[in-house]
Amino acid sequence: MKAIQLTETDGTDALTYESVPRPKPDNDELLVRVHAAGVNPLDWLICRGILPELRDEPLPWIPGWELSGVVESVGADVTKFEPEDAVCGMVRLPGAGGTFAEYTTMTVDEVTAKPPSLSHTEAAGLPMAGQTAFHALYQASELDAGQRVLVHAAAGGVGHIAVQFATNTGAHVIGTASGRNEQFLRGLGIDEFVNYREERFEDVIDDVDIVLDAIGGEVLERSVEVAQSGGLIVTLPDQPAADTIERFQAEHDVAVQFFDVLTESDPATLQSVTDRVEGGVLEPTISGSYPLSEAQEALDKSADGHVRGKLVLDLTAE
Repeated sequence: MKAIQLTETDGTDALTYESVPRPKPDNDELLVRVHAAGVNPLDWLICRGILPELRDEPLPWIPGWELSGVVESVGADVTKFEPEDAVCGMVRLPGAGGTFAEYTTMTVDEVTAKPPSLSHTEAAGLPMAGQTAFHALYQASELDAGQRVLVHAAAGGVGHIAVQFATNTGAHVIGTASGRNEQFLRGLGIDEFVNYREERFEDVIDDVDIVLDAIGGEVLERSVEVAQSGGLIVTLPDQPAADTIERFQAEHDVAVQFFDVLTESDPATLQSVTDRVEGGVLEPTISGSYPLSEAQEALDKSADGHVRGKLVLDLTAE
């Protein structure tokens, strides 16, 4: 089979496109023919030697954790899926990865039935961002109707899904993004838009109940200024220092929680996300699709930032 392999952790230039042996499923695993694979910042971060703990196999190594595809075969102990079932999910995270390939293996708990309304390309961009947004809004934040919600990087992978969740819940949704994304976000249902290139969000909004921070750094610090007393900030990029969290609580009465999809993804949440697709609540946006052989270009585009929605690799495009 064809696959992308990382040969050195010194950047995406170390990615190669070559033939490798097809994996064999264990008794409790599926072998899936990958139709599309989601592209995430984790992929190019690992190429740069960052987060080495997420890669539990030696080089050369096949990146990728998100996929949508069709079951090719099942292990002797598998009863949940059958060959030719269409599935999507987030595979072996943290761990082996392996979705940037024509075939990969995974346990039944790592995938769910692909929503029939989505193409494989669309479904491949859903599991990681969808679970992250769901956890952040409904489990960490207990989002409810009528609350004021600020979503930073609202047009990004997690952001554009969070906007749809929050809008459907009946929240008052504020999104920050560049001006080119205003109409896109209006179409998703936001109530207020802040062009971060032209104004500072803390100058134009206040009294926010929940902030979803996909940027971190000084944006997290500034977000405390707009959260009302008793409010919550869920931050995604980095774990804030304990003294920072304590300071926000003591000085502003604002709680900060860090969410890590690497350790907190689960089958129930993935199913909740796909159920909302079928319920008409959620539609993932795919802004770029690349053949498997052009994985380096896709990862470099992701690393450049300012991607609307998600990027994917289309393995049917070779």
